[in-house]
Amino acid sequence: MPKAPSRRLAPIRQLLEVMATLRAPDGCPWDREQDHRSLRSHAVEEVYELMDAIEAGDDVEMAEELGDLLLQVVFHAQLARERGVFDFDGVCQHLVDKLIRRHPHVFGSVSVKDIDQVWANWESIKKAEKAGSKHERKSALDGIPRHLPALMRSQKLLKKASKAGLASVPPKPKASDRKALATALFDLTAQCQAAGWSAEELLRAELRRRESDWRREELRQAARKNA
Repeated sequence: MPKAPSRRLAPIRQLLEVMATLRAPDGCPWDREQDHRSLRSHAVEEVYELMDAIEAGDDVEMAEELGDLLLQVVFHAQLARERGVFDFDGVCQHLVDKLIRRHPHVFGSVSVKDIDQVWANWESIKKAEKAGSKHERKSALDGIPRHLPALMRSQKLLKKASKAGLASVPPKPKASDRKALATALFDLTAQCQAAGWSAEELLRAELRRRESDWRREELRQAARKNA
C-alpha cells in the first residue's frame, strides 16, 4: 500500500506527492480515469464555491475552497507531467516570470501615474508577448473566454468593443436606476422561461451576432486606414 508523504516536506511538496500517488497504478481508480477534458468543469465549479465563501466572509470555508482550486492546478500539472509537456514547477516559474515581466513599474524602472496606466502597460506587454504566435490577438475583441457565462461575457465584450470604437456606450444610468435595471433583467429572464427558452442561450446567440458584426466593422476600419 502506498505511504503518505513525510510531514517533514513542505506542504506543497506533500501535495504533489499525494497527487502522483493517486495517479499511480496502485492509486485511486477515479483519479486514474481523469484527463484534462474530464476535469475542466470541476475548476469552474470550485471557482464559484470560492466566490460563495468570499461573499459569506467565511475564512475557514475560503481556505478550504482555495485548496480545492489548487487541487485542480496540481491535478492538471500532474497529467501534463505524465505526458512530458510541463509540470507544476514549470507552471510556477512561468507565472513568476510573467508577473515580473508585466510589472516593470515594480521590478523595473518604468514609472506609472495611476492604475489606468498600469493596465495599459499590462495590455501592451501582453500583446507583445503573444505577437507572432498562434495566440496573437489580432482583434481588439480577442482574449475573452468562450465559456464565460453569457452575461459576464457580454460585459467584457462590450467593454472591449467600446474601447475600440466599435460599439456606442449608453449614458451612465443614475444610482436610482439600479433597482429598475435589476428588475428588468429578472423580468426578461422570466419571459424567456415562460416561453420555454434559455435566457443564457438567447444571450449567447445575440453575442455571436454582435461580435460577428463588430469584427467585420473592425476589418472595414483597418482596410480604410491602410487604403
